[in-house]
Amino acid sequence: MVIPGTIPNFVDGRESPAADGREFDKLNPATGARICGVARSQKADIVAAVAAARRAQAAWADTTVVKRGEILRDAAMMMRARQGEIAEIVSLETGKSRKDAFGEAGAAIEMGFFVAGEGRRFYGKTTTSASPNKAALIMRQPLGVAGLIIAANTPIANVAWKAFPALLCGNSAILKASEDTPISAWAAAKMFHEAGVPAGVFNVVHGFGKEAGAPLVEHADVDIVSFTGSCEVGRYIQRTAGERLAKVCLELGGKNPLIVCDDANLERAAEGATLAAFSNAGQRCAAGSRILVFDAVYDRFKQMLLDRTATLRVGPGDDDDFGPVINEEQLQNMVKSVERAKKNGATVLVGGQRLTDEAHKNGFYMAPTLIEGATAGDEISETELFGPIAILYRVTNFEEAITVANASPFGLTAAVYTQSVNRAMTFLSRIQAGVGVVNGPTYGSEPHMPFGGLKQSGNGAREAGTEALDVYSDWKTIYINHDPAAV
Repeated sequence: MVIPGTIPNFVDGRESPAADGREFDKLNPATGARICGVARSQKADIVAAVAAARRAQAAWADTTVVKRGEILRDAAMMMRARQGEIAEIVSLETGKSRKDAFGEAGAAIEMGFFVAGEGRRFYGKTTTSASPNKAALIMRQPLGVAGLIIAANTPIANVAWKAFPALLCGNSAILKASEDTPISAWAAAKMFHEAGVPAGVFNVVHGFGKEAGAPLVEHADVDIVSFTGSCEVGRYIQRTAGERLAKVCLELGGKNPLIVCDDANLERAAEGATLAAFSNAGQRCAAGSRILVFDAVYDRFKQMLLDRTATLRVGPGDDDDFGPVINEEQLQNMVKSVERAKKNGATVLVGGQRLTDEAHKNGFYMAPTLIEGATAGDEISETELFGPIAILYRVTNFEEAITVANASPFGLTAAVYTQSVNRAMTFLSRIQAGVGVVNGPTYGSEPHMPFGGLKQSGNGAREAGTEALDVYSDWKTIYINHDPAAV
């Protein structure tokens, strides 16, 4: 797939520039070089996209859910046939290795296959009635037009997580791609269209949050807004869309704890903690950025983690462990956060700075960073940095570990390493998180399982799994009265 000089919007089955012709530059995070221009959409572009989606939605909803699933399966099969091309695009616009991008594309494809299969399992409910000669049942119905706003960390997977279930449920959609990863969304829109998704059913617009995202959230004809991103923007969306009683799905990230008990397999825990903290450059809402270690094994485990961190290779190649962060502003914010933590008394064990050597000077690379000495209430302990930065905390025992783990405004994922089934089960019952993991890293959710969090990690919605259908559809209760005497 040849990347054009300017990435256009994709609305009503056609590529189009922004209405006023404006563009912005998309840079390669690995090199800082310009890749292409991107349509810089404004309110007029959003209005046109919503109008196209509204026109197309009724006919799409009238298509049987089995047929919708077949079309989406064709889209997933097309993505599989072009997985290498998708990986090249993801690698180019995120700076991650092609190997990691290929794996991400595979996850998007698996999400497509799972959701497409739900077209044959679009279950409602049939029950009994207290009245004679009366049937009672429940069936799903679409919401209408969906506004989908995604993050840049795993761009093609993020498209799949929202677009496949939204469309299967009979909605049309406008996806506002992250300004940092517009090319993946453009490529997905073209493949959906080629696979048979009707014009106007899946639309992609590009641009910045205040210029393109806000008009989408505010549009009265958008029936659901599904957003993955920051708490600040999530609160705005909840407020704005909620004012007109539109449905809202929020996945807002986390500051996820990983507990290492004194009976843990420390080698396995060190491997899991390293992956949780640094893979994908720490750009995961499920990253393990708070590592809580029992006092009895703290010094030994810290050294194991430092030893592993010292071997990490940072760069865009397949032999590297992780690549750059997505943009320079995000990188600068990370460095400033670490500097503030140092002034507040924390100790930087390793990293803490931008990489500026010859191999990294033009890209947006943050050194893998480990910090200790921060308290649970410090800014760096409560702020999602979305980078390769983790904090070590020394805890006395299991009770303190649970207390510190839960002393967070977030509650997305959490993990514990222990060989005790009693500790594991107690952890799972008491941890305040949407996802709990025993003897594994804090990330790694699968497409057939629900994903989401508590507290400031979201608003109770779950994406992926059959639970995603509850996000993008509503229930209709049906009563059918009949008269046996009329037979």
